[in-house]
Amino acid sequence: MNFVKNRRSAIGAILFLLHACGLLEQSAAPAAVAPAPEIVVPTAVQVLPTAARVRPTDTVEPLVTTAPAVIATEMPVPIVPVPAPWTMKPQSDELVSLSYKWFYRTEWTWETQIPRSLYDYYKQLPRLRTTNYSVYVSHPLDDEYIALLANEIKEAAAKAAYTDYETVEFATAFVQSLPFTDDSVTTPYDEYPRYPVETLVDNGGDCEDTSILLAAIVDKLGYGAVLIMLPQHVAVGVAGEDTIEGTYYKYDGRSFYYVETTGEGYRIGESPEEYSGARASVYPVQPVAILTHDYDATPNGDQVGVQVTVHNVGTARSGRVVVSAGFASSEWVFNAQESGIPPIEAGASATVSLTVRIPQERHIRLLVQVFVDDVVVDESTSGWLDGK
Repeated sequence: MNFVKNRRSAIGAILFLLHACGLLEQSAAPAAVAPAPEIVVPTAVQVLPTAARVRPTDTVEPLVTTAPAVIATEMPVPIVPVPAPWTMKPQSDELVSLSYKWFYRTEWTWETQIPRSLYDYYKQLPRLRTTNYSVYVSHPLDDEYIALLANEIKEAAAKAAYTDYETVEFATAFVQSLPFTDDSVTTPYDEYPRYPVETLVDNGGDCEDTSILLAAIVDKLGYGAVLIMLPQHVAVGVAGEDTIEGTYYKYDGRSFYYVETTGEGYRIGESPEEYSGARASVYPVQPVAILTHDYDATPNGDQVGVQVTVHNVGTARSGRVVVSAGFASSEWVFNAQESGIPPIEAGASATVSLTVRIPQERHIRLLVQVFVDDVVVDESTSGWLDGK
């Protein structure tokens, strides 16, 4: 791997339909349903969300300061053991050769190689319908390559006698130099969040892709980072002292300065005009549990047997899980049954069986919900049993 300074300057996605024959048919399952974030004032005392939550704890207002720039000391990040399901055996020895060129005070180049099997592994992973993109940052299988990149940046910055602030700017300039590409053009999907290795191999992406990549690099550099979720946009927040000039968001008692990743030249704390003053949901860069589920329903007289399988597709162990199944009208839930599940490891699944009595009401449908810490994190419904 070479990192060289050039000499020259330059609710209802799972559907069940009850037919006259008495059978229930299943269609595609939804991903995790994220509740609306809580709204707090910037000066409120914030609580770091547990790994089990798929929502941020805070929606905050941006603040602005004007003073000399200094990056704060590093932010500790929780260490989570890598579970066995993430062990991947390379399918081949093929390597993808990558080369990058960008400008930060002078022209820089970086060359590296990434196993094709690692890229292919991430390409085949399902995309998670969650706004907590820290799950893409914290996936462990590409840690080695992101750490190597961060180390190259740190060593080059040290040789150039860059300050902490300049080191983060240096890393930001690298990510900003990657071409912006629209998901609907480069993939079959309107939204396709990329894992960091995908963005490196694909040589670019849209706002969430480059923000995920920069957050991963900043995290490996040892500085605090969060993901800032704005309306129709994603950016990065870097932990800094209150003496830094620019826009920042208060989270967990710290100031995280806005960093734009989709255009060259934006400095730390500089927000594009269209996002000036916008509220944002803030997610810490840490492993997070993301729970989804699927179920089978079998009618039996005046009852329905419901078998629910909960999957932890995230990167952290969940909290204690409760699964509920009942029949819902437009206003009420009837005959709901619950079953608890111990915490589910990342990459693992757990199955429970429930028996629900069918109520007399006609305009009802089956409702399955997954709770963690009394918060609904995933749910699905059947079609209306009366067909209306």
